[in-house]
Amino acid sequence: MVNFMHAHFKIYKPFGYLSQFITNQQKQKKTKMLGELGDFPEGTMAIGRLDKDSEGLLLLTTNGKLSKLITAGKIEKEYVAQVDGEITSEAIDNLQKGVEISINGKRYLTANCKCSLLDCVPGFPERGRAIRSERHGPTSWISITLTEGKFRQVRKMTAAVGFPTLRLVRVRIGNEKLDNLQPGEVQQKQLFDI
Repeated sequence: MVNFMHAHFKIYKPFGYLSQFITNQQKQKKTKMLGELGDFPEGTMAIGRLDKDSEGLLLLTTNGKLSKLITAGKIEKEYVAQVDGEITSEAIDNLQKGVEISINGKRYLTANCKCSLLDCVPGFPERGRAIRSERHGPTSWISITLTEGKFRQVRKMTAAVGFPTLRLVRVRIGNEKLDNLQPGEVQQKQLFDI
């Protein structure tokens, strides 16, 4: 049972931010941390992570047990990815069945997942930094839903099938959705609807 004394937050992690509050490395001028997005209580931690180049839904909590429950590998995480090129049905099928990627220098076969081509371009807010010029060719948007969460997994998976990820936005963790949050926006919650 979750203790109501814990604090919980839902945020839209913007592009360029690290999914952490402090770093053991010497802070560089351009390194942005989650603590810059709001006044969070001591002990607040990200539930899972999004790499610096990814954006979207991130859940924060002061409850380590809840964090462990959500990251244990049973909760679905849905991402929307803009990939380089016009993705093929064969590539989508391969993503669904699992592809071989490298994790810490070792070969790893990803678990089955849900993957589909989106019919239209999602209405995400413009990113501060341009993705790339349209003159470099077409792109596609896909939805991919995983229960695992290896380091840069979605990016590695789409690259493995020949369609590198250009933009990656997490839109759902369990039943919690990004909804209409804007980059950098924070919502405090009593509990998560996981």
